[in-house]
Amino acid sequence: MRRNPAPAELEPVEAFCNTAAFLHGEDELARPGTASGWLRAHGYPEAVAPAELAALTEAREAVRAFLVERSSPEALDALNRLIHSVAGAPAVRPDGTLALRPADDGPAAEIVRTVLEALLRDGLTGRHATRLKACAAMECRWVFYDRAPSSNGLWCDMDVCGARHKMRAYRARGGAAAHRDDGP
Repeated sequence: MRRNPAPAELEPVEAFCNTAAFLHGEDELARPGTASGWLRAHGYPEAVAPAELAALTEAREAVRAFLVERSSPEALDALNRLIHSVAGAPAVRPDGTLALRPADDGPAAEIVRTVLEALLRDGLTGRHATRLKACAAMECRWVFYDRAPSSNGLWCDMDVCGARHKMRAYRARGGAAAHRDDGP
């Protein structure tokens, strides 16, 4: 994907959600070997059981669904259930930042808490409130940071997903064939 990465404070959310590149049929959390490499590269514990990989995948999709449609009751409910499953009541650290207390001590829960802390602290309000998004292409859903001044970007990559959407819309309108039939 061609967009610049999210700011550092939102990188855990973007990186976690983008462990799956649906457009290319890739999922780094699908197998222990690839998951271990991703976890190591991002500073997480490498030893994650297959059941925990399934929990990470489910958490990733709950966060991604929220980023697709923040006002969806289903997405909000799933995100709230996820928060409740891995975190207790939030706490404020001495430096004034938000911390989620563990409700579950497993490695998967620790990873999810890190992602949720970043999302809750920096992705819901303030200057980043609507900028972290999932691509509007149903077959893609790549998470990206929208740097457009109006924050109205829809596609992770205009040359790929945006172009596909435009071509589909063109064909749905009748495309070039409709223009030839309109002749003299």
